Amino acid sequence: MLRTGTPMDDLSLAADFPRATREQWLERVEGVLKGADFARKLVSRTHDGIAIQPLYPKAEGAARIAREEPGRWRMSQRVDHPDPDAARELALLDLENGADALTLVTRKAPAARGFGVRADTVEDLDRALSGVMLDLIHLRLDAGGGGRVMAERLIALAERRGHALSDLSLDLGMDPIGSLASLGNLSVAWDEASARMGAMLASLTRKGFAGRAFLADGRPYHEAGAGEAQELAAILATGVAYLRALEAQGHSPDAVTQALSFLLVADADEFLTVAKFRALRRLWAQVEQACGLAPKPIRLHAETAWRMTTKRDPWVNMLRATVATFSAGIGGADAITVLPFTAALGLPDAFARRVARNTQLILLEESNLWRVADPAAGAGGFEALTDALCEKAWSLFQEIEREGGIVASLRQGALQGRIATVRAAREKAAATRKEPITGTSEFPNLHEAPVTVLLPAAPVAEPEPGPAAMTINPLPSIRAAEAFERLRDLSDAHLARTGARPRVFLANLGPISAFTARATFAKNFFEAGGIEAVTNDGFSDQEKLSQAFIDSKAKLSCICSSDDIYVSHAEETAKTLREAGSHPIYLAGRPGEREESLTRAGIHTFIFAGCDALKVLSEALDEASV
Repeated sequence: MLRTGTPMDDLSLAADFPRATREQWLERVEGVLKGADFARKLVSRTHDGIAIQPLYPKAEGAARIAREEPGRWRMSQRVDHPDPDAARELALLDLENGADALTLVTRKAPAARGFGVRADTVEDLDRALSGVMLDLIHLRLDAGGGGRVMAERLIALAERRGHALSDLSLDLGMDPIGSLASLGNLSVAWDEASARMGAMLASLTRKGFAGRAFLADGRPYHEAGAGEAQELAAILATGVAYLRALEAQGHSPDAVTQALSFLLVADADEFLTVAKFRALRRLWAQVEQACGLAPKPIRLHAETAWRMTTKRDPWVNMLRATVATFSAGIGGADAITVLPFTAALGLPDAFARRVARNTQLILLEESNLWRVADPAAGAGGFEALTDALCEKAWSLFQEIEREGGIVASLRQGALQGRIATVRAAREKAAATRKEPITGTSEFPNLHEAPVTVLLPAAPVAEPEPGPAAMTINPLPSIRAAEAFERLRDLSDAHLARTGARPRVFLANLGPISAFTARATFAKNFFEAGGIEAVTNDGFSDQEKLSQAFIDSKAKLSCICSSDDIYVSHAEETAKTLREAGSHPIYLAGRPGEREESLTRAGIHTFIFAGCDALKVLSEALDEASV
């Protein structure tokens, strides 16, 4: 019975047992592994090469990470409809239903994806923000290469409305280095760009501007496939480049740091995203200390990842965005922008925008994530990953510095080359489904219902030609699902042309218990490439199997069953299918020692977890479309 006044420690059941040690745990693990290599089986690595252990002890004495302002993060919604009046209506709807910040995306910004508000004059901008009380919200400008001009228009609008700039929470988002990385050019030399930045900051300071003028943006690097440490290193190098450039123009380091904000991308890898956001605050504090400044909390924006969005089964984007938003909030973001789940398909409608908005509202109001400051503090896994990212990112940052800084590194193509190496590794992981994309490369739905958008996506136009004093090889903007989506597009074209999708006949052998696992795998595998799987209840009679294949009107076939049945029936079944006209013939599973005899019997390709699904499916589509 519970005794009144008994200390809670005395009631802890765990206190009656000795604390388990890591050595004891390792001893148990070794017994389960049965001689297998621990590091190979249980230790994974990020694309930056950082090891992730299966178990971490509690972290002791970890320093807390603080937001710029304690409490809730800002909930920001994109304003990106090309028509200023329509943009205004959508923005006001967002603000009336919980948003307290806007991200104004103009048409020349890479993030506009072919859309963006047409704000060619202050009057256009006034229309787009008509009814928006600038003194009651936070506003971030996302204008890409037109950042300085758009910033001037926004300041002119604020002054026209009679606002004191010191009363407004504004991020002007000027980021010439990010624009250079994305677009591949600057209209002026870097020295001239630096002079313009210095003059702009001086003008803003005279007017009492209290917001953030410049942005160190991680999106160009993340969208190009960079690892988390690479993204952090690029942001650090960008911030330092602005610090140097503006100090050379007569601004104090302290004033420059107060004029800078940062943007990190949040994706569906919860642990890496949380650690990445926490790491940036530590890293920039290290920069400030190196400059002789007392570290202050930075303003850190988050945007959910374009790289992880999909066109196929876009509903899954809601889940990815939820994990990303959760991770950014836990990691200490000051403001979060959620890309609507239909963003890859076109200009999102009010429903998609509402889902994006409510994703944050639920995490803020129902889950109360903001009520705990730095909830990851002290958690061994998060702290170890944060420390490892800091160490790796700082090393990569130093490498950029040795190359002369980020502008010089981009001009030389060095940074692009290192990111390309990681991008290739990501593409291989996607192709082999080591990194599966739910709804696209895994668990596809060939009969998914279409979603609505305000305007369909169109090929993004090339940047308008103009004078360029500096050109580089731009970083590409790539979504991970694109290669599989191209296969599905080919399948759709085949359906439109012939009235049916390419098909594969699943030659299931034996009882259901023998073939179900591999038949399910094969169906999932082929339909990821838009090839419809024709399944059945299994065959023990070769003649019936042959007739069923003919009736299916499929050109391809895949044998599915257990290893034992493969030993006795796979070769015979391959010959039966070949005589019935199947070409090529696949087998679900690794061939093992019988590969030569199975190949000789007519089996063309073996499909299994870890094979190059993209290559196999591309070849299968070619065969099925002949």
